[in-house]
Amino acid sequence: MATKGGPTNDANFNGNTQSIGLRIKDTKIISYIYSHGYAYPTPSNLNYLWGFGSLAGIFFTAQIISGLLLSIHYTSTVELANLSIEYILREVQGGWFVKYFHSSTASLIFLFIYIHIGKAIYFRSFTKKYVWWSGLSIFLLFMAVSFLGYTLPFGQMSLWGATVITNLVGVLFPPSYLDFVLFAWGGRNVNSATLHRFYSLHFVLPFLLVVLILLHIYFVHITGSNNPLGVTNSLDYSYFYPKYIIKDFFGICIIGGVLIIYLSTLNPFFINDPDNYIEANSLSTPKHITPEWYFLPFYGILRSIPNKLLGVILMFLAVISLFFLPLISFERKLMTHCRASKISFSLFVYNFIFLGWLGAQPIAFPYTYLSILSTFFYFAYILIFLPFICLLET
Repeated sequence: MATKGGPTNDANFNGNTQSIGLRIKDTKIISYIYSHGYAYPTPSNLNYLWGFGSLAGIFFTAQIISGLLLSIHYTSTVELANLSIEYILREVQGGWFVKYFHSSTASLIFLFIYIHIGKAIYFRSFTKKYVWWSGLSIFLLFMAVSFLGYTLPFGQMSLWGATVITNLVGVLFPPSYLDFVLFAWGGRNVNSATLHRFYSLHFVLPFLLVVLILLHIYFVHITGSNNPLGVTNSLDYSYFYPKYIIKDFFGICIIGGVLIIYLSTLNPFFINDPDNYIEANSLSTPKHITPEWYFLPFYGILRSIPNKLLGVILMFLAVISLFFLPLISFERKLMTHCRASKISFSLFVYNFIFLGWLGAQPIAFPYTYLSILSTFFYFAYILIFLPFICLLET
């Protein structure tokens, strides 16, 4: 017999615990988290390629936290921007790690996104159009956020990168080209007003990215995840927890952790242009103005066309054309079942990497001709090869 104020018997205790747990799960918010984070039915045959989307999302969260820490000491003026970065690196305790972590994580996120997009094309996940469109919107917005962040240290590459890109975007508005550029700069050249605007956008847009990411996850959970076999019927499913939570955690520790430690501590200058550590000088133009590595394939497409307007249009179409992939209805769910699809996709990946290498080369023979051929194959794969393969399969 239990004494007054003492413990109850095990049966009553377990019953009360289960009833409390059911009441907690009955609440809307907890029930939603439980159904989409714990008991979400996931195909049991997913491999590690399906983890790069989660890796990008987790490291994006780390980007926001490290960016908030950097914003405490950053000053967005022409005179003090570069000096404030030096102050963070040299004077703030642990500032060097936060700064290199922030820049290195941006590169890793793009690496994960490119792998994630490549996986979606290979396994034809783009047939889920709302998932595909929301994912590409995240990619476009993250490119804009990354460009804005690249200009903030106000080194040589920051200054001339901001000058070149704003002029290129202004080309798309021929009647009001000068008005657009002057509005973006806030003056006749890149100045403190430009940095204020870029800094504000770089600070605000990530919160819009959070909304898009949540919308992307919502569409994934509504339509269901694709799988390596490409089948939907008679497939074994398992809860998202604990199997895929453990898989994602393993990927964070092994893939992300090792790369972050290497890039942030052992070799922080591996992915950073050394010219960007030189204070900006509008009277000295760098010999080769190149963007970060994750923009190089599109920069290679831009430089392949001598006409400035046409080059800018093709650069934007390189991403926008991907939005039309869901309009192609394939008979088979996977490229694995079609040899022509596998070969053409492999060539597309190699060509994309080759375009990135060409984007870092000087504008001279034979790089210009190779850029034209690579650009043609990029668009030919999306606009010709994939529709033709679709006809072959049907």
